[in-house]
Amino acid sequence: MARPARSTARVPVHRYRDGAVRRSRDTVSLEEPLEIRVRPAGATAGVAIAITMRTPGEDFELVAGFLLTEGVIAAPREVLEFTYCRSGSEPQEYNVVEARLAPGVGVDLDRLSRNVFTSSSCGVCGKASLEALELDGCAPLPDEGTLRLDPERLAALPDLLRDGQSDFDRTGGIHAAGLADARGALARVHEDVGRHNAVDKAIGTAFLDGALPLGDRALVVSGRASFEIVQKALAGGVAAVVAVGAPSSLAVDLARRFNVTLAGFTRGGGFNLYAGAQRVLRTDGEG
Repeated sequence: MARPARSTARVPVHRYRDGAVRRSRDTVSLEEPLEIRVRPAGATAGVAIAITMRTPGEDFELVAGFLLTEGVIAAPREVLEFTYCRSGSEPQEYNVVEARLAPGVGVDLDRLSRNVFTSSSCGVCGKASLEALELDGCAPLPDEGTLRLDPERLAALPDLLRDGQSDFDRTGGIHAAGLADARGALARVHEDVGRHNAVDKAIGTAFLDGALPLGDRALVVSGRASFEIVQKALAGGVAAVVAVGAPSSLAVDLARRFNVTLAGFTRGGGFNLYAGAQRVLRTDGEG
């Protein structure tokens, strides 16, 4: 099935430089709503559970990552297919994606419809509870068998992420996320106007590829590290989160509670470690 190809748009603009004004055109990141629907096996229609503002492209991966990190699905086999929705004889609707669940996959649609409406700016709301994550079955990540990162390679990750941001080169206004291995290599960079969406695309791609859990990977994000970013990483089993910007207090609490390595202000060859320093530094403590 064809997918939307455009991730940017051309718009008219007045440019003011050195006291002079001229008309021109500029390239901006495309932002459109995406409605996420879930259809349980045997149902005649899907139920809308969320609306997010996103950059078109990798929509199925975004939805897969969203449903995984919200605890709706746990394995690729639980979804028969992801599909764009049609309305009768109308053209394909690229702003509505439906996940059709396999038989036997239970889901509380009423809870989802009440609690997981999102936006590109705030991410998933109502999840600021460490205890709730523990009740959902999340457990601290082990040290053994998870990622080890050399400090110099960790410090270089945001530059590698930036090098892969083709849409940012054209627009200057889009977030990015990627998964790095212990060698500091990024397999793919995912871009979106919503930083949470970029993370969902990265984790959703790995999920659909059957690559979870991601204990041997670090999630690299172009902005700050919020609670939701660390929560999504935890849902994917990611061992480390590397952010260009600052972490929030709740993100630090979450990372420490569940043994996720958390690096912030990763730029200029340096970084701050807020949790999980043992995966990066030869130290017995975290300071």
